Amino acid sequence: MPRETLSIPHRLESLSVLSADGKLDQDLEPQVPENDLRKLYKTMLASRQLDERCLMLQRQGRMGTYGPSKGQEAASLGVAYSLKPSDWMVPAFRETAGLLWRGWPMHTWMQFWGGFEAGNEIPEGVNDLPTCVPIASQCQYGMGIAWGCKLRGDGQVCAAFCGDGATSEGDFHEAMNFAGVYNLPFIMVVQNNHWAISIPRHAQTASPTIAQKAIAYGLDGLQVDGNDILAVIVAMREAIEKARTGGGPTMIEAVTYRLAMHTTADDPKKYRKEEEVQEWEPRDPLPRFQKYLQDKGLLDDKVQKVIDEEIAAELDTAVRNYEEYTFDPSGFFKHMYAELSPDLEAQMRELQAHLDRKKKPAPRQERAEV
Repeated sequence: MPRETLSIPHRLESLSVLSADGKLDQDLEPQVPENDLRKLYKTMLASRQLDERCLMLQRQGRMGTYGPSKGQEAASLGVAYSLKPSDWMVPAFRETAGLLWRGWPMHTWMQFWGGFEAGNEIPEGVNDLPTCVPIASQCQYGMGIAWGCKLRGDGQVCAAFCGDGATSEGDFHEAMNFAGVYNLPFIMVVQNNHWAISIPRHAQTASPTIAQKAIAYGLDGLQVDGNDILAVIVAMREAIEKARTGGGPTMIEAVTYRLAMHTTADDPKKYRKEEEVQEWEPRDPLPRFQKYLQDKGLLDDKVQKVIDEEIAAELDTAVRNYEEYTFDPSGFFKHMYAELSPDLEAQMRELQAHLDRKKKPAPRQERAEV
C-alpha cells in the first residue's frame, strides 16, 4: 500500500479584526449598530469595575473567594452579543461581561461568590445556566441542551464556555465527540487564557493550537483573538449561522490572557513572571475597544463621563442589594425537589422550629433579694 497524506475535510483558521495597536481590517469589520457599540463598551467597562469591586469586598471579608475575569471580557461579551435571547449560553466562571449582557443583575453575581444559592437564580426569561466552577462539567450540560434544541427542531443554538485546562478533562472530550457524531447546533468556546491555575498552556497540551482539536471530532475549528471583541462577533456569527442551519458544531479557541489571579486564594507570582503579564497588558481588550470607538467618533470625554456615572450608581445599588440579602436556611430544602418527601418535610419543620427559638429573646432572670 502506498503512503498517502490524508485529506481532512474540515477548516482550521485564525481570525483577528482589530490589532493590538488599534489597526482595523475594514474588510472583516462586522456591522454593529452604533448604539450597540456604545452599549458593548459600557458592559465591558461595567464588568471590569464589577470585578474590581468584588475583589475589594473579598479583601474586606465581605465576600468569599472570588475568581476575576480581568482581561477576558471581550470573549464572553462577543459571544453573548451574537446569540439571540432565545439561544442558550452555558458559562464557566469568567463570563461576567457576557452574563451582564444577557440580563444577569450585578448583585446576583455577587451573591454567587458570596456563597448564596440566590447567586444561581436564573433571571426570568433568560436561557442560561448558572456559573459553573467544576472544570469542564458544563461542557456536557451545553452539549445536552444543544441535543435538545436539535430534537425540538426549534432553530435554537447553544454556546458553552470552558478554559484551556478543561480541554484535558474527559467531560470536554465526551461533549465534543457527542456533538460531532450527532451534528448538534453547538458552539464550544475555549477561553485560552494560557494558565490552568498554575499549569501553563504548553504543559497542558502538545497541540500548537487548541482549535485544531476540533478536527479529531469531525468539526471545524477557529482560533480567534479573544481580546478583540469584533473578531469574536465575526467568528460567532459564522458559527451560529452554521449551527442554526444544520451545519453542526464549531469549536472556537478564543486566545486571551488572565491579567489577574486565578482566584483570590491564589498568588500568581509564585508560578508566572511579571514580564509575561506586562507583555499582554497592551493587548487588553478594554482600551483596544475604547480606542476603536474614539476613532469612529462614538466615544468622547462627555459620553465617557455619563457611562462612568451610570456604572458607579449601578455598582452602589448592587452592593447594597447584596449586603441586604437575608439568607433563609430552609432554601436547602425548597430547591431540591418539586415536592418534598415526608422525612425531608419533617426535617425542614424541625430546622424552622430551631430557627424560631433562636429568634426569641432569652427569658429575663430576676435577681434574688439579699
